[in-house]
Amino acid sequence: MDQKHMTDEGWSGSGSPGLTLVLFASIVCAVTVGLYDADKDARTAVATVTDAGVAVAAGGATATGATRATEFTEATGFTATMEAARATPLVAEFIEVLPGAPTVVANPTEIEDELLASPMFQDPEFLREIGRWVYFWETRHSKWLPTYLERMTWFEDNVDAVLAAHELPWSLRFLPVLESGYSPTAVSTASAVGLWQFMEPTARDFDMEITRIVDERRDPFKSTEAAASFLGQLRSDFGSWFLALAAYNAGPERIRGILRRHAPGAVLSDSLYWAIRRHLPAETRDFVPKFLGAVVVAAEPEKHGYAKPDRRPFVFDRVLVTARTSLAAVARAAGTSPEEIARLNPKFISGVTPPSRNTYVRVPVGSADQLRANAARRQGNGGGS
Repeated sequence: MDQKHMTDEGWSGSGSPGLTLVLFASIVCAVTVGLYDADKDARTAVATVTDAGVAVAAGGATATGATRATEFTEATGFTATMEAARATPLVAEFIEVLPGAPTVVANPTEIEDELLASPMFQDPEFLREIGRWVYFWETRHSKWLPTYLERMTWFEDNVDAVLAAHELPWSLRFLPVLESGYSPTAVSTASAVGLWQFMEPTARDFDMEITRIVDERRDPFKSTEAAASFLGQLRSDFGSWFLALAAYNAGPERIRGILRRHAPGAVLSDSLYWAIRRHLPAETRDFVPKFLGAVVVAAEPEKHGYAKPDRRPFVFDRVLVTARTSLAAVARAAGTSPEEIARLNPKFISGVTPPSRNTYVRVPVGSADQLRANAARRQGNGGGS
């Protein structure tokens, strides 16, 4: 991907991304302090995206704002009906156990970040808009952001590794903070699902399985790989990270239509996103500055009133089980809770594995020996639970 470079007073994308992030955050925060000290009561109304924690089925919470109304409902992934539970075996046949630790990229901040090198960071109006969203993440969303940052520690190793493999900006690691609160089970009112909030047609374009039993949009590994591919494709198509992010939010065809109507023949650039902003859907109008506000706060939470969360990497062993295995049986045999198995396996949305094939299920690290022993003992007792 071509790297943008600024001359004279601008920033160069070839420098240290860590330094770029510090400069970016410093300027935005300076603008934020000036803006809100001068006129706190005149702040633009901003929307909140609530996270009700863990809710079953149609549970969840809704928040509204002047520019956006979004509802997230979260399910544990362990939502088998009583009928499904009765139809599944109480003892799973465990065929194979494999380690499943995520790949770790050594130092993601060593990767050049084209997104944070945008010339738009010289635009005072744009910086003020980011400042409003920094304030949002510091205040209006302070109830939920600590949970988002904690969940980010589960998945950030894999996200960083995938972004690096695709040569994408490191700052995109913060996109799921905005999209889903880093929840694999987040569902929007528009039925976008998972960390990266894929709609079903787009997910199928990237070979994600979606059935009554499995929804791979909820799988943090499969969906992250798909998101990286999609984001890279959008950057190539639109020639600008800001336009690419707008297309990620609103859909590529919708953004192409807006460009055809309101900016025919214009050079594709980050500044074009800002120029056509009033023609964008309300959510997309705010999407880039809100994302960049999240980057500022989530990259250095201690500077914005949050404790840095303890790391809790998403590590596991993998167990190959037979078709139509109950996740409850896996939990019992592994000596863990159904909630932990559901956390490790959010793609299983009915509490059982697919009926037509053997499937890998994730279990806590080190539980393989106990799982084998318990499964063998139960099978020796004739399949009792």
